[in-house]
Amino acid sequence: SVPVSMRAPVCAALLLWLLSDAASRQFSEEDMAAVRQRIKSMFYHAYNSYLDNAFPYDELRPLTCDGHDTWGSFSLTLIDALDTLLVREHLWHLFVKPFRFWEVDQKESRWTTSVFVCAVVGGLLSAHLLSGRGGMDLEPGWPCSGPLLRMAEDAARKLLPAFQTPTGMPYGTINLLYGVSPTETPVTCTAGVGTFILEFATLSRLTGDPTFENAARRAMSALWRTRSDIGLVGNHVDIVTQKWVAQDAGIGAGVDSYFEYLVKGAIMLQDQDLLNMFHAYDRAIQNYTRFDDWYLWVQMHKGTVTMPVFQSLEAFWPGLQSLLGNLDGAVRTFQNYYSVWRQFGGLPEFYSIPQGYTVDKREGYPLRPELIESAMYLFRATGDHTYLQLGLDALESIERITRTPCGYASVKDLRDHQLDNRMESFFLAETIKYLYLLFDPAHFLHGGGREGDGSWEEGGEGGQCVLGAGGFIFNTEAHPLDPAALYCCSRHTQDRQELQDILLSLSQPGERADSQSQQAEGPPPNRSDSIVLKPGEKKTAPPLSCPVQPFSARLAILGQVFTDNT
Repeated sequence: SVPVSMRAPVCAALLLWLLSDAASRQFSEEDMAAVRQRIKSMFYHAYNSYLDNAFPYDELRPLTCDGHDTWGSFSLTLIDALDTLLVREHLWHLFVKPFRFWEVDQKESRWTTSVFVCAVVGGLLSAHLLSGRGGMDLEPGWPCSGPLLRMAEDAARKLLPAFQTPTGMPYGTINLLYGVSPTETPVTCTAGVGTFILEFATLSRLTGDPTFENAARRAMSALWRTRSDIGLVGNHVDIVTQKWVAQDAGIGAGVDSYFEYLVKGAIMLQDQDLLNMFHAYDRAIQNYTRFDDWYLWVQMHKGTVTMPVFQSLEAFWPGLQSLLGNLDGAVRTFQNYYSVWRQFGGLPEFYSIPQGYTVDKREGYPLRPELIESAMYLFRATGDHTYLQLGLDALESIERITRTPCGYASVKDLRDHQLDNRMESFFLAETIKYLYLLFDPAHFLHGGGREGDGSWEEGGEGGQCVLGAGGFIFNTEAHPLDPAALYCCSRHTQDRQELQDILLSLSQPGERADSQSQQAEGPPPNRSDSIVLKPGEKKTAPPLSCPVQPFSARLAILGQVFTDNT
């Protein structure tokens, strides 16, 4: 049991009052439309301020109305905002021209960027998959080809040298022109190792090159093998020796998106191994880190509490729980997190659960999206208008506290709402996007499209694929990826390979192109690193919801695909 001193000092009666007050309002379609219009205005205020004052720098500085680079001078805010804008025409011309963005500020060997710049890869892939909806001219065979796809592949290929390690776990930073520095530290965070499978598998399935997916799988498998005897992973690991440098285990900063990608990777790729891995972790997380529906930090080998704090990055967890059907736990944890928002008008980076207050030097709120993200998932799962009220509260807080003449500023200190001169790219890419989607449950990104409502698209050679009908998977930067596109291009690769095999067998009777036929199902996972929890256990189809059957009948409802054989 948990000592009383470790329990949050939020009065249960007060919390119930807050939630009942929020639940008392029902939002009509007109109400939701009005809120969406306000969110659009917020977006364009921030986006236009970036273009007018900060482009081509990575980020806007909203207090001084200028820009600065934070991720290597990739115009990151613009790339992150591409899919939010559905790649409007004027943005398209900025990126289809030859633009080798890794050479902009990395011509000297001292310039490095985080390998987690995979955010750029995800933004380009998402914009590529949404380019048809943006009114762009599509290449024949789209989504298996296109200029943004080639840019994403080019960027990802520049990251691959970071994965060339004895363990397969990547270095934390790289110079995109010269590679990994000889003096680069081998210590990196857990999330930096395990947050590639969505982008890299998407890239492999769209292009037919398994290199990217194999690299991501090898890194995830190596990380899985380093877990402690009680089933937990720490915060920072030496990617050469596989020794844990920081042994705090939790669900927040430095770890968060690893767990997120196990679940979303399992859904998008229909991969039982990834799902088994997450469930194994989740059992340990529930046993050792959960107290009164809060999640603390514990020592990864002993399970003893090391930091009784809530981090704002942990607020994604209720949304992840909802994806797995654990709604009771998701709702209770969300209520805890929302009580902190109501206390400060935002989520501080660190919140002491025993003291019920911010942690020294961690009082800021950089406009993070995680609580709004969870509200979106929970509203989709429950239909409870409580979450719409919470979204409206968030909108009001952001507008009242952080709006400036040149955009929206991070909150340096939630105690007095002092502002910081920074608007991080995720505000446009994630916070605004999730807020808008919360109030637009019929949006095509939520899936469940109906024939004739514009939710479906044709893709592949000859338009034989149906895209966008089974729902989208959001990567950790809120860039939506369409699982149907992956399957479409994998089928294209398979058909082309089968034709090559037939032609080869006719020209060379008795001989088979074994190395090619092994790719008949598209880019295969690296099965040498396959995760099998029980020796000899057979892999079964996972109980997931994304389409895995051919779209030959062009009929799909809520992700369930009907073929001529049903």
